Amino acid sequence: MTENTTSAVKKQGSMKYVVILALSAGMAGLLYGYDTVSISGAIEFLRQAYNLSAGLQGLVISSIMIGGVVGVGFSGFLADKIGRRKVLLIGAACFFFAALWSAFTYSPWTLIAARIIGGVGIGLASALAITYITECAPAKYRGTLSSAYQLLTILGIFLTNVINFGIANAGSLDWGINTGWRWMLGIGCLPAAIFFIALFLSPESPRFLIQSGREKEGFAILEKIGGTDEAHREVADVKASIERDKNGKLTDLFKKPLLIPFLIGLLLAAFNQVGGQNAVSYYGPTMFKAALGDNIPNVEFLCSSLVGLVELVFTVVGMALIDKAGRKPLLVSSAAGMGVFAAIMAFAFHANIGWLVVAGACGFIACFAFGLGPVTWVMIPELFPTYMRGRASGLCTVLLWGINFCVGQFTPMMFQGWGGSGTFIFWMVMDFIGAISIAKFAPETKGKTLEEIQALWTK
Repeated sequence: MTENTTSAVKKQGSMKYVVILALSAGMAGLLYGYDTVSISGAIEFLRQAYNLSAGLQGLVISSIMIGGVVGVGFSGFLADKIGRRKVLLIGAACFFFAALWSAFTYSPWTLIAARIIGGVGIGLASALAITYITECAPAKYRGTLSSAYQLLTILGIFLTNVINFGIANAGSLDWGINTGWRWMLGIGCLPAAIFFIALFLSPESPRFLIQSGREKEGFAILEKIGGTDEAHREVADVKASIERDKNGKLTDLFKKPLLIPFLIGLLLAAFNQVGGQNAVSYYGPTMFKAALGDNIPNVEFLCSSLVGLVELVFTVVGMALIDKAGRKPLLVSSAAGMGVFAAIMAFAFHANIGWLVVAGACGFIACFAFGLGPVTWVMIPELFPTYMRGRASGLCTVLLWGINFCVGQFTPMMFQGWGGSGTFIFWMVMDFIGAISIAKFAPETKGKTLEEIQALWTK
């Protein structure tokens, strides 16, 4: 069927089709969310099983970020060569294998090796999932649809907290030390399999297809997404962008006009992590157990489930607001709110008020969930032209994962050396610096086409 024949038959786009594509790619977030919390539930059992020091506890948790940095570092370059979809499929396969291997390891070092491979899978998928959604979504819904990644991340966190609570209550402490943690880690192969199947049934990014000379295929997908007239406009815009940037190369990121969006992307990536939310995600059960004691069996898992539910609810709030309130107001208020609740948690640890630690953690995570959580992932790929989007988003995400590694590795040492109060004073300072920096430097991209955003840097 030719393009003209197709145009005569199909006039309207399908929002249902766009949502399916966004949810399929967004399943990468479910993998990340599952791993974040499955290891936080397993770490106390692993500490006792292998007599882990604070440093080795950090390495078990943060090792996935080592693989993540590698995966992210290669993701953009691979995506610009072989396509977004193929790289996402490779990432799903890596995580599936790593989850199964993690469940059958018998030393901390083999577990660390398995988690590094899983990290490669998540790293490949984390940046490209949003890139894929960004390149498929209509401009007026792009923020909401791109937030599917973060929504599924938080859904994974919430469901995994519930699963961890169920597994922890399924047997004795000895059973948990010998067997329970294996179930916590191994179940991760299920979302990986679902992600792989969903991607296998999805098309390639239409912008990548057009960039690769497969214009008819790209047009057909854009027509399904936005209708015939919009597809013609999109194809023309993408071709003009490709023609303008045909001599582009990676070094363009380090000179104007792309240096500006690249620095903004790095800023957003950094403050997505240095605010400290993953200290709660990775070490929530350990933190809540220290604050509340052992009077209620497995209360730490119950509290983590509550925090996960709060995060899920406020992620939905963020998705509802991102294309209405805009990116920048959500980012600034999110970082500032996290700073306030970090101060509350610091006080609660200092005064030894356990319930206030939990309440502060809920507020802290809620602020992250409506702003810095979803908006960072949406905004970074929006900043760059098609020819550079995969590589630039990948490099920004390398920084994000690198800081994520530091949070996972050093949080136990920070708690050991500074206590909960000193640790959250540190996060408070970082959050307020983040709010000021984002207010000063980040642009507003709400409602703009990807090509209109590029024009911001050439004015």
